[in-house]
Amino acid sequence: MPDKFTAVWVSHSSISDFTRCPRAYYLKNVYKDPKTSHKIKLMTPALALGSAAHEVLESLSVLPKGTRLSEPLPVKFDLVWKKYAGKRGGFESDEVENIFKQRGVDMLRRVYNHPGPIANPAVKIQMDLPWYWLSEEENIILCGKVDWLEFLPESDSVHIIDFKTGRSEEQAESLQLPIYHLLVHNCQKYKVSKASYWYLETSDILTERVLPNLEDARGKVLDVAKQIKLARQIQRFKCPHGDDGCGACRPFERIVRGEGEFIGNDDYNADVYVLGRLESEENREGEVL
Repeated sequence: MPDKFTAVWVSHSSISDFTRCPRAYYLKNVYKDPKTSHKIKLMTPALALGSAAHEVLESLSVLPKGTRLSEPLPVKFDLVWKKYAGKRGGFESDEVENIFKQRGVDMLRRVYNHPGPIANPAVKIQMDLPWYWLSEEENIILCGKVDWLEFLPESDSVHIIDFKTGRSEEQAESLQLPIYHLLVHNCQKYKVSKASYWYLETSDILTERVLPNLEDARGKVLDVAKQIKLARQIQRFKCPHGDDGCGACRPFERIVRGEGEFIGNDDYNADVYVLGRLESEENREGEVL
């Protein structure tokens, strides 16, 4: 019998970490501070913005559709933002914080004025963290939260929607939709008929994507998951850029070296840090290329 307590758990975020840089995956998902026995987390302005916006939108999914927009969403966002204000959000100045906060206000105002699927029936997966056995034989579990499931009564199906708060578009080779399709298919009863991204900073409408084939999706995700399992077994997590590291792992190496400022613990009891900019980064801002 497989044991979920000894299984390797993978998600979209951990798989993305690993495919970008195994060392970053290790520092974000495996490493624990020997002094606290806690994992480490780096708070940045972009993460603060995304976390606050997603928290507001997630809170709507449990409400009846007729009451979701009874209060202006920018007002809700302003209340949530207090948890990320100042240094807790990784902001170096009030000016930088105000820029990010205004971006969030504008996103939530967009959703409030153009609710689209938010005003329609929704399905809520009844699991705090949706998960299922990707492979019992390999002892691997796939887990993750999906932003929104719009219910489509005409086809008795659901529409997977992922809210994007960043400025870059998801790449075609991303495993996000394959992972979400697998999770939704295995963690609730309705079939999946559509999948879309909503780029909240730039668009009033959704960007629909081709729904990944389930069999192909499982094969691709399991292949990476098995690589992660092997890396954990042999404890080999090398940065592809060598000893100098890359943009994904270097910030976490700085935290391990004691260069981060501890600001508290998150909901999962991870130690949260912020980093000041290096002198080389500050000097680079003045370069004209």
